[in-house]
Amino acid sequence: MAERDNRRDRRDRDENPEFADRLVAINRVSKTVKGGKRFGFAALVVVGDQKGRVGFGKGKAKEVPEAVRKATEQAKRSMVRVPLRDGRTLHHDIEGRHGAGKVIMRSAVAGTGIIAGGPMRAVFEMLGLQDVVAKSLGSQNPYNMIRATIDGLKRESSPRMVAQRRGKKVADILRKDEPQTAEA
Repeated sequence: MAERDNRRDRRDRDENPEFADRLVAINRVSKTVKGGKRFGFAALVVVGDQKGRVGFGKGKAKEVPEAVRKATEQAKRSMVRVPLRDGRTLHHDIEGRHGAGKVIMRSAVAGTGIIAGGPMRAVFEMLGLQDVVAKSLGSQNPYNMIRATIDGLKRESSPRMVAQRRGKKVADILRKDEPQTAEA
């Protein structure tokens, strides 16, 4: 009896995943054989918890659902954590590169929304970013765009990380925006 309840709990966990996933691209390839054509499918999926973790994966199979399943599993294994400012935007402007793909990502004020192209938008939505301005330069291949985006996001550092690396306090790292007084 307890074993059956345990299986049911596991099944409930699988049905209510903690991660959201987004199918970015499906590529159909064909192989011509003696009897006709054999089709295969490649899927590109982005997975994230919408709280600062994101990953992507690709899967290949003879059927679309199987390719998507494989891609989702790979994406869950390749998750990266990205520090977010106020849980809605980036801490600083970043540039990411992969192959011929180059992307520029800039932090934005509240209410801006996600201004980005298709594959980059999927990464930002799964990451939980709400305000960001991004531009893709170079390759339009969705695989390279996503890899360049993830590369840039890996390079982002929060004030806490910089302070820890330099052995200082967070207050010393943050910019002082108040104007200088005449006494100084």
